Amino acid sequence: MQAWLEHLLVLLALPEFGLSTVFVVSFISATLLPLGSEPVVFGLVKLNPELFWPAILVATIGNTLGGALTWAMGFGSHKVVDRYQHSKHHLRALDWLNRLGPKACLLSWLPVVGDPLCAVAGWLKLPFWPSVAYMAVGKFGRYLVMTTALSGLF
Repeated sequence: MQAWLEHLLVLLALPEFGLSTVFVVSFISATLLPLGSEPVVFGLVKLNPELFWPAILVATIGNTLGGALTWAMGFGSHKVVDRYQHSKHHLRALDWLNRLGPKACLLSWLPVVGDPLCAVAGWLKLPFWPSVAYMAVGKFGRYLVMTTALSGLF
């Protein structure tokens, strides 16, 4: 088992496999699973500075597709959640999201609340493509700012 794991880590460290790793980690981190993709993007860029823009774009695509999956899960869970009563705070948050519409998905880059926001956007049946477009803009900005800032610090 340890030899297999070491072999996998060696493969993932190679530049030709690094972008696929960035994609997978970015995709998974955009679901409701607690995982951060910024260290992976930064690590790849630190080891391979020439991959700055490809890494940013691949991370944005992976994270946006993960957000789209989360939106779809929220859309599918609509019937289940409708059965439960909502608190006043919950109803106010839903009203705020309804008023903002797909533009609320610009905030999908935020830690902790960003991924559930995508699920709630699906649950509210906000339009899919505009929601995904706003997710992509927010996530691209996050990766650009975080990777540039970390590259400047280290």
